[in-house]
Amino acid sequence: MKRAGERIVVIGGGVAGLVSALKLAARGLEVTLVERQSHLGGKMRALPAGDTAIDAGPTVFTMRQVFDELAQELGERLEDIVSLRPADRLARHAWDGDDSAPAKRLDLFADVTRSAEAIAAFSGPAEAKRYKAFTEEARKIYATLDRPFLRSPKATPVGLMQHAGPKDLWGIKPFDRLWDALGRHFHDPRLRQLFGRYATYCGSSPFQAPATLMLVAHVEQSGVWLIDGGMHTFAQALAELAQRHGVTLYTGREVREIELAGNAVSGVRLDDGTHLQADAVVCNADVAALADGKLGRRAARAAPQTPTEMRSLSAMTWTFLGSAGEFPLLHHNVLFCRDYKKEFADIFDRRRLPDSGTVYICAQDRSDGGELSAAARERGSERLFMLVNAPPTGDRDRFDEPEITACEERHLALLSRCNLDLSIDRSTCTVTTPKDFARLFPGTGGALYGRASHGWRASFQRPPIRTRLTGLYLAGGSAHPGPGVPMAAMSGRLAAECLLADWGISDPTRTAPGSISRSRRAATSGGTSTR
Repeated sequence: MKRAGERIVVIGGGVAGLVSALKLAARGLEVTLVERQSHLGGKMRALPAGDTAIDAGPTVFTMRQVFDELAQELGERLEDIVSLRPADRLARHAWDGDDSAPAKRLDLFADVTRSAEAIAAFSGPAEAKRYKAFTEEARKIYATLDRPFLRSPKATPVGLMQHAGPKDLWGIKPFDRLWDALGRHFHDPRLRQLFGRYATYCGSSPFQAPATLMLVAHVEQSGVWLIDGGMHTFAQALAELAQRHGVTLYTGREVREIELAGNAVSGVRLDDGTHLQADAVVCNADVAALADGKLGRRAARAAPQTPTEMRSLSAMTWTFLGSAGEFPLLHHNVLFCRDYKKEFADIFDRRRLPDSGTVYICAQDRSDGGELSAAARERGSERLFMLVNAPPTGDRDRFDEPEITACEERHLALLSRCNLDLSIDRSTCTVTTPKDFARLFPGTGGALYGRASHGWRASFQRPPIRTRLTGLYLAGGSAHPGPGVPMAAMSGRLAAECLLADWGISDPTRTAPGSISRSRRAATSGGTSTR
């Protein structure tokens, strides 16, 4: 039953907006969600390829308990909403080789012992021992930051110190850079490169990101999941769930202005002039769009500007039907360039597409063990998504056809040196550039993760959930606690909880997002993200 006079508008139908809308609707509030695109899911989108569709956004599903808890609050079971499968083998990694050191491959597993055994075979028993010490440190970092940072609507150094304590906080080496910390753990530069890639999960450089990002290792080891049908089907499932729980959904409609009465939200104005009254607004648009005045000049003061030099990574992506030749692709694959430092210098310092960058490939028709689906075998080709990190300069650079072609050729050559010879059906290929991402996500320049996590202060520079405007709350990967599907979902949940608390509405289902635990293993998905 709806509560009179308690109307919420959620701007943006990404995962954070959908989670906020669901949690608020479950408390009996009148919720309207407005999405400017024709589809819901935000970055969890799919692109057509022949007679099928390919995930063209995030490809990872971790921290399942966040969604288990949401489903339970709604009287649902996650297993009834979406079909999940565990991935015992998380990803396959390969390196660009030369004549003296041919490329080799390394798989990581959900089981630490199996990963250690694979690392011992790849790089020696001493590195396997160091890997186990690394995973233990990652666990401690996560345990230290879980409650005072990830679950808090606003994180500050003082608050973190009060909750975690000086000893635990100092133990996670908050002032160290990830690359330097990894150098103390691993002697094999390839392993340092592999785990340094965790910085890109939040759109950052491993040479500038804090060592606390080692916690990603614990997140992945605690469960990664494959979703039947792809990640975009999960977005569709959340949208259908929202409708069943009474959320009014507007797609293909854009919010032009957040309206204010004094210092408080009073409603929103849509692109066709329609006014929607609102007692509160949850803004799941990128914080940069809000700060740039794209949701009204008066509301812009609710969010800080993101300096262009502090933008996170963008990407060049290709979706297509094709084949991988003799290379044994898994569902998730990462192929590394030779000069890792130059890749990030090209992107963040020189602001250009990398001469040679790391390539991520999601083979959507493959299981975590590499088996092709029956549909792909019948089709005679598989659905492939390829990503190369790129500078967030889509509002400035053209990224024209010659530049795109040259970038593609350089990275196909890298794949070939890793013994992966991709065959691309050009009639099914869609290329998305930073310029395209800048158009899809206004105000960002194509940055996919909000502000880059560079320097120890970066974690505290993402905007908190509550804003200085009464009734306006932030959610999404550009706000606290950060990017990625589960983190964005947590921000949506925090936004709903802050709103309910501010209105004095009891929330008997309220539980902070649960700690990651390996005690419940029902499915683990392999994944690397397009963040």
